[in-house]
Amino acid sequence: MPLATLPAATSGDRTGTARHYLMCRPEFFAVTYAINPWMDPDQGADTAQAVRQWEELRAAYERLGHKVSLIDPVDGLPDMVFAANGALVVDGRVYGAKFTHAERTAEGPAYLRWFADRSFETMEPTHTNEGEGDFLTLDDVVLAGTGFRTDVAAHVEAQEFVGRPVVTLRLIDPRFYHLDTALFPLDGHNVAYYPGAFSEGSRNVLRRMFPDAVIATEEDAAVLGLNAVSDGANVVINAEATGLSRELERLGYNVVRVELSELRKAGGGPKCCTLEIREATGA
Repeated sequence: MPLATLPAATSGDRTGTARHYLMCRPEFFAVTYAINPWMDPDQGADTAQAVRQWEELRAAYERLGHKVSLIDPVDGLPDMVFAANGALVVDGRVYGAKFTHAERTAEGPAYLRWFADRSFETMEPTHTNEGEGDFLTLDDVVLAGTGFRTDVAAHVEAQEFVGRPVVTLRLIDPRFYHLDTALFPLDGHNVAYYPGAFSEGSRNVLRRMFPDAVIATEEDAAVLGLNAVSDGANVVINAEATGLSRELERLGYNVVRVELSELRKAGGGPKCCTLEIREATGA
């Protein structure tokens, strides 16, 4: 059954579709190690504030008509809140994550087990990948990042499993260590992205594939403004990405600004907290 059209929370002529998201409450969130340039264990993070901000994000999705399911957090896995990294889900098939850093290794099996327990078709990966952190799904293609966290071999493995074309994009700036920190799908056929995060060849690919893309400035990218979630009409975005927000509004999107300053201390924003569950076609 096709997903329902969102009710009143749309803007202009754009129409969003109700989505199903998996999230993980950051009960054990902390910054106790550094595996990306955003993390500073000396600065740490306020767990209670992170939970409050996360709850606002969850509430924003529910106000927009989206369904939110929850996976139980695991003590000792402070980054498990970043659910997007846990898997790639396309047409009811779940390609699991195999994390680069030992600190996050146990997250992959935890997420895959959640899906297996609910009768999804799952695949334990052979190659290193970090789920929707580096796999972003449009209507006819999956964009896949590499350079820091996900092996190109995982792109091939994912393509074989989910049965959709996978296009490799190389990231070159360590601040944008996952594809979802430098690009997000606006809808099923267009994207917003920051060119400076990508290699020259990948920039050329993006220009060819998405001639009407929204181009973000470094200023907005540097506050993780591209770690956003769009349903085709409504864009949930970090509040500090003011220029990008204004441009999206000019184009007719309903922009929902959220404050995730605590989670950004670990390199996360709205998309990092959000794994989309794409059910099997016709299910």
